[in-house]
Amino acid sequence: MTDNKALERAKIYLDKFKLHLEPKEHEQTTKTSVEAAQALGVEVGQIAKTILFRAGQSYGLFVAAGDITIDAKKVKALLGGGKVRIAKPDEVEEITGYRVGGVCPFDIKPEIKIFIDSSMARFDIVFSAAGSSHSYLPITLEQLEQVTGGTIVDMQKE
Repeated sequence: MTDNKALERAKIYLDKFKLHLEPKEHEQTTKTSVEAAQALGVEVGQIAKTILFRAGQSYGLFVAAGDITIDAKKVKALLGGGKVRIAKPDEVEEITGYRVGGVCPFDIKPEIKIFIDSSMARFDIVFSAAGSSHSYLPITLEQLEQVTGGTIVDMQKE
């Protein structure tokens, strides 16, 4: 899938919610939390990083503030046990339809559970990827929960 097609896919999906959410593109890469924060001039914590984890045979998409470390023990518990690892890039594209660095936290296969980091509630707006390594989506935590169908959890490593 090309980045333009992925960004268009994100726009089409978001339009269904009638929330006036508009994915945007930036000249600079927004592939990592740090790069995205620098490009957008915001705190790293405002970047909603999206990571696909696998525990045993189960996958889960975790959307977390860019400045936290996700607790593997919590991932394991949320996904029902098994050895926890971050999905490989080819798995990420196969499961989500998006490439690493531009993975949207929405429009994902319904069997993939989505978990949203509660620590993002400290910000009025967070910025998720929107399908490409140069894309971003300004969104509230409430809107993110709505468009992902995700569950808000505390996933920060203590």
